[in-house]
Amino acid sequence: MRNTPAGSVTNAPLGVFVLEYDAKNEDLEKTKNWKPIVKIAVSGAAGQISNHLLFKIASGEVFGKDQPVALRLLGSERSQVALEGVAMELEDCLFPLLREVDIGIDARKVFADADWALLIGAKPRGPGMERGDLLEMNGGIFAEQGKALNEVAKKTCKVMVVGNPCNTNALICMANAPSLDKRNFHALTRLDENRAKCQLALKAGVFYETVSNVTIWGNHSTTQVPDFVNAKIGGEICTDVIEDREWLENDFTPAIQTRGGLLIKKWGRSSAASTAVSIADAMKALVTPTKEGDWFSSAVITDGNPYGIEEGLVFSMPCRSKGDGSYEIVEGLKINDWLRERIKKSEEELSGEKGCVGHLMGITDGVCAADLEDTLLPGEM
Repeated sequence: MRNTPAGSVTNAPLGVFVLEYDAKNEDLEKTKNWKPIVKIAVSGAAGQISNHLLFKIASGEVFGKDQPVALRLLGSERSQVALEGVAMELEDCLFPLLREVDIGIDARKVFADADWALLIGAKPRGPGMERGDLLEMNGGIFAEQGKALNEVAKKTCKVMVVGNPCNTNALICMANAPSLDKRNFHALTRLDENRAKCQLALKAGVFYETVSNVTIWGNHSTTQVPDFVNAKIGGEICTDVIEDREWLENDFTPAIQTRGGLLIKKWGRSSAASTAVSIADAMKALVTPTKEGDWFSSAVITDGNPYGIEEGLVFSMPCRSKGDGSYEIVEGLKINDWLRERIKKSEEELSGEKGCVGHLMGITDGVCAADLEDTLLPGEM
């Protein structure tokens, strides 16, 4: 194993925290059944979300106890020293499955041969900044990261976009990575799903794991639609268990849409640990076969979707997976008038966002609405 001694001063380039192992020195009985190493690139790796997530991945919680991992951590010139501290902590945890920790500030080096890219880093919204300005600013970041993935990542690389506005950032990244399958891109709405499951369980007086078939439709914004119509509690239709329709429509729905803002008011900062847990859940949902009859939420490309949603958007829908990293959109969900009206509003919002960033996607005739409604979640402020 090669490493830089703790506390030493060095002019070595970033990446000094790569761990090199000689297999001859290992207990082959412990590693003979291990799978080939999975390379996971993470942007915003020095941030609070990553500070929770990286240790879950390195411990084997996401990919299993027979899956060694290599972590490639992307930061900036400003965060490179903090990245070194992250790498030191990862090393000090002695995770046997963690075979490599590499850090850098060049996306093309960090993303090289990546199996997964978790794009967490994004600039926060500044005082007085309009929603369109944030779309433009972060869109440029994800356009460049898409180009880097297109050039150096594996063509099978799965891309999970977390940095907000995540749906449209994922669309921009996708458009700039044409060599990757569009179906390899996801924007995170699993945190919203987890929040919805929690509130339904609390209302019904049951344990969280008894709540299933929860869908988040649309944008990761306050126009998102938490679907109680198709949700189940203990295998029964949610509305048969929770008969209080007034609560479902007028309390539960806005509670999920604005949950992040309430957390900020209580704690003074946006969610980090719960976001990290939801990223891990979203990854596990793609590498673990979905339970029969159930599904999970992920914002994916709408091309060919069975619900009549405008194509060419990244829109959260119900998905299931065989556990091989792929997914299919679940068909046949009941869409009543109440759901349809709200799903349409979120669709229109995403279509408007796309019009504002078309120039970052090679679209020359995009139109950005001057009255783009401000529905960003509080954590983006």
